[in-house]
Order: sequence, then structure tokens, then C-alpha cells
Amino acid sequence: MKIRNPKVIQGIGVVGSKLIDRWMGTMTYHTRFRDPEINPAIANRSGQRYVYAFFHETLLFPAKYWNWPSMHILISEHADGEIITQIVKRLGIGVVRGSSTRGGVKALLKFQGMKTGHLCITPDGPRGPRRKVHPGMVYLASSTGLPIIGAGLAYSHCWRAKSWDRFAVPKPYSHAVGVGTRAIHVPAELDRDGLEHYRALVEREMNDVQDEADAWAEQFRD
Repeated sequence: MKIRNPKVIQGIGVVGSKLIDRWMGTMTYHTRFRDPEINPAIANRSGQRYVYAFFHETLLFPAKYWNWPSMHILISEHADGEIITQIVKRLGIGVVRGSSTRGGVKALLKFQGMKTGHLCITPDGPRGPRRKVHPGMVYLASSTGLPIIGAGLAYSHCWRAKSWDRFAVPKPYSHAVGVGTRAIHVPAELDRDGLEHYRALVEREMNDVQDEADAWAEQFRD
């Protein structure tokens, strides 16, 4: 059943944001980047902007760890997206509505008009396939000139939903680990073959750091 009542959605946003903030606040975070300069904490000071990408199943990690006003997450315009928007905004993260399947042009135009801040994307969302990169993010990077940073995120202990992405809910007081790729620069004005080349490149790099993060998280398991 779709929830459409604005007051109900706002109420879920209030409760959901507080729950996520406290729940994810119990985590012990560990991160490493193949280039330290692309760490969001450093990039925020340098003024360099990026497109940060992480798989849909790990959405809770950046919702707490990267909750800076400089971050703007791309959220689909489907019905459930408004609930996510209400939660994310209350966590202190900016929102751009749209996806590669709905509202993508509007989202691209809005982000192109922004002068500051980064964009966060789940390139396999909102419906999958799991850990497969859609071409929309590559087109956005090509159009804006912003490099892509892929992030592999994992937890030492978590529950998995029976959804297309096997959404991960970390158990309280677990270890949360993140591994970042080097900056992937996508040339402007790519043709179809060029877009596919970089789409496949980003997908390989993202799965590489995701595998590294999964292996790192295992080291914290009993």
C-alpha cells in the first residue's frame, strides 16, 4: 500500500531520521581511500566537487557518516521517494529528486545549476539489478565534468532484507567500513559506445572496492 498522506509521510520522516541517527551512531566507522584527497572531509575544504556513488543496499552508511549539507543525494521520484526525502533532509543531507528512469533530465538540470556541493548516487537503484551501474550516472558525470568516486561500504554484522538489493541493516555496535576508488574522470560529449565503456569501467571499479570492503568487514567478525 502506498502512503500518500503528507502528514503521515512527515511523521515517518521525523521518526525515521531519529531512529537512523541513533542506530547508526552506535557503529564504529573505518574508511580508506585510494587517493586521500577525494575523502569528502578533505574535498569539502578544498572546494573540489565529486559524484559519490555507492550501491543501494548500503544507503544507511552515508546517511549517517556523510550527513553534511554539502552532500546532495539523488532520490527517485517514485512514491516511496518522498518518505526517503523526508528522512534524508532531517539527517542534514540535501536532496535532488530524479533518477535514470524518472525525472532524470530535471535532476541533471538542477545539479548543473548548483555551484557548490557533491552529488551522491546509488547507480543500481531504485530497482536494480543489484550492483549493476546504470548509464545515467556516467552521462551526468560527462555532462557536468565532475569526477566519479565509487565507494564500497560494508558492515561486520548485519541483517539482509529479501529485496532485490538485499538491503543491509547493520546490527547495533557493529563495525562499518568504507573503501573509495580513485577519481574516475569521464570525458565530455561521449557517444553511445563511449558511455558504455565508462559505465562498465565504473561498475568494475565499484565492485572491486565493494569486494575489498566486504573482505575488510569480515576481519571484525567474531
